[in-house]
Amino acid sequence: MPLTSYLYPFLAIVLWAGNVIVSKMAASAISPAAITFYRLILVLLLMSPFMLRPLWRNRIQIRRHWWQLALSGLLAMALFQSLSYRAAESTTATNMAIVTALIPLLTALLSVLVLGEAVTVGMAAGGLLSFAGLLYLVGHGDLGAAMHEGVHRGDALMLLAAFSYALYGVLLRRWKMNVPVWQAVYVQAVAALVLMLPQFLLLPAGAAALDARTLPLIAYSGIGSSILLSFLWIEGVKKLGPSRCSIFINLLPVLTALFAILWLNESMHAYHLIGGGVSLAGVLLTQIVQQPLFGARAGYR
Repeated sequence: MPLTSYLYPFLAIVLWAGNVIVSKMAASAISPAAITFYRLILVLLLMSPFMLRPLWRNRIQIRRHWWQLALSGLLAMALFQSLSYRAAESTTATNMAIVTALIPLLTALLSVLVLGEAVTVGMAAGGLLSFAGLLYLVGHGDLGAAMHEGVHRGDALMLLAAFSYALYGVLLRRWKMNVPVWQAVYVQAVAALVLMLPQFLLLPAGAAALDARTLPLIAYSGIGSSILLSFLWIEGVKKLGPSRCSIFINLLPVLTALFAILWLNESMHAYHLIGGGVSLAGVLLTQIVQQPLFGARAGYR
């Protein structure tokens, strides 16, 4: 496998880490609903010249899967993005990245419930390990703090966002829609835009301002983290396969923490390294150890 093939998922994760930083910067500049809405408009404006004709030719297949595409747009482009922006208001960029890196683990757990896959040894051990690491992280080094005081709002919202994206991935595997990737992305963006419209219209005056501070954030969100990131990740999956690409997600907290120190003046603490490291070790364990915990695989339902 050419080494250049590994640049695709790596650069995708670099852009993803940048998007976490942008989410944190946007928290004090624009409403989560507004930046989610604007980034969707930008994505559709840029993609429409290339997608409208193929979509028309494939309209029968699109119509057949319209509700799955709409639900996918809700989970991946509306809920995940808006919850991430909301989480950024009350947690650090480093915490956001660590929780986001749990998506492969959440995907594996949801695959058991939705797809009927067998529980693996790695899944059971990795899940417990990641949970302990997450408790240590959100408790700032105190395992019991999260149980006594509860999880911080931002971390809880980010976990819900990660769950939403994991469910999106699992449902795509279950449905196996015969729709080209970029056409699916476009229709999902349309559905997400429609679903975000009522919330956008109810925003108070000033919460959706377009100015010198917010326009660069919207541009990065729409071009960098939506189109370029998607292109790099899709190409990476084509060249390396989904399993190899998913390993790169473990770099997300490292890169985000580095960017957060450089641009947001966030501090790195021991509980970030310990809690985040334990959580990511659990994710790796889930991906590497595939031996079924209870006999043979159950297979898809």
